[in-house]
Amino acid sequence: MSTQPWQETPLPDLGDRAGRTWRWEIDRPAQLTAARGALRDDLAGDGLPPGAEADDVDRLLLTFEELASNGLRHSGQPVVVVVTGCPSGWLIDVSDARPDRPPVPAVGRDPAYGGLGLHLIARLAAAHGWVVAGARKHVWACLTTP
Repeated sequence: MSTQPWQETPLPDLGDRAGRTWRWEIDRPAQLTAARGALRDDLAGDGLPPGAEADDVDRLLLTFEELASNGLRHSGQPVVVVVTGCPSGWLIDVSDARPDRPPVPAVGRDPAYGGLGLHLIARLAAAHGWVVAGARKHVWACLTTP
């Protein structure tokens, strides 16, 4: 596993491909749990991109929770979580008030102690990165559907 931080890369510009957007301001773990549940419930309705299946929703919810919980744990609160649907999947953007702390994947840690979320997201996502915009750091991942 790499000891390097995630690549500093601008957020993808979805332009006119942007679809439905969900947004939460989260400063406590209980709010994260509620937001994840609301997203899951919404996606069970009409929030899925064409061709998306249950496994795709599971990947989205896992990525959502990993990125947002990292933001809560390692940054200044609140974190702002934005999920934007697009024809090929979703863009998950978590911003926080610690632009001086880039995301750094855990290295050499016993998996029993956690800390492998960034590695997991990197494997699940078609693209991922982070960027500072204004006074906020944005850590993002793009998930695609078949």
